[in-house]
Amino acid sequence: MELHQLRYFVEVSRRRNFTRAAQACRVAQPSLSQQIIKLEKELGQPLLDRTRRKILLTPAGQRFLPQAQAILAAVEDARRMVSVDDALHGQLSIGAISTIAPYLLPQILARFLHSRPQATVSVVENLTPVLVEACLAGELDAAIVALPINEPMLETVHLFTESLLLATACEHPLARQRSVKLSDLTGHPFVLLDPVHCLGTQVVQFCRDHACVPVVRCRSSQLLTVQKMVAMGLGLSLIPQMACTTDAASGCRYRRLSGDHPQRTIGLVYHRRRFRTPLLEHLLAILRADALQKMRLATSGPARESK
Repeated sequence: MELHQLRYFVEVSRRRNFTRAAQACRVAQPSLSQQIIKLEKELGQPLLDRTRRKILLTPAGQRFLPQAQAILAAVEDARRMVSVDDALHGQLSIGAISTIAPYLLPQILARFLHSRPQATVSVVENLTPVLVEACLAGELDAAIVALPINEPMLETVHLFTESLLLATACEHPLARQRSVKLSDLTGHPFVLLDPVHCLGTQVVQFCRDHACVPVVRCRSSQLLTVQKMVAMGLGLSLIPQMACTTDAASGCRYRRLSGDHPQRTIGLVYHRRRFRTPLLEHLLAILRADALQKMRLATSGPARESK
């Protein structure tokens, strides 16, 4: 059993396609297919179901995949632990969902690189399932996502909880009310993120859990676009507080709902079997310090309304 065979198998399992897996591994497709066949012969049973248009794992493949991932992670960890890089050098690959990355990472990475000027950081913004797969495959050191993440091979570090604020145009009728409850939103059109974003589905679920069925007028794949459409009066929305505090010129008005108001929990996930490098430990320390500051601000008084 060779390491490159395990890499090929893991990549095919992830992409469900031999051609894309071969491209990712930078190897010819016939060579990749041949090596996986050799691996299957050595194990004595097929790992992949090739009878369908989309490659699927056989039951044996499903059992073998986490073991192959663990072996590759252990090899990479061994390489990292004996590397000449120390706590001041090296590269860090961090993932984040798009409703977090532009609002949290710039200031965090500014502090990180100020204290580790010889390090380099690669940021990957993508959907939660993609980031989870990248962490499992060892392509990311960690990812900042909205919790919970139900993946047993990923360690979760709770960072902070933030409110989702009601966003309206300044001339919206609700903007003139002294207080707004979730029930007051019934019948008003909403502008939301696409359902592929966890925030979009979270907002809909929170409303439904509290007997408020949102009437969705517009959707977008970008949070900034949602804010701009709200400002134009196309509907209202529920926006993460970190995105509201950086929005000074859109024309939106933000406020916390009275009573039971929506929140989301932000955390960092990483592969529990991978070695946590000194750089990752340092980034985590900065994130925890930032989270502690956010908690102090959140408990110091109510969120201020902004226009």
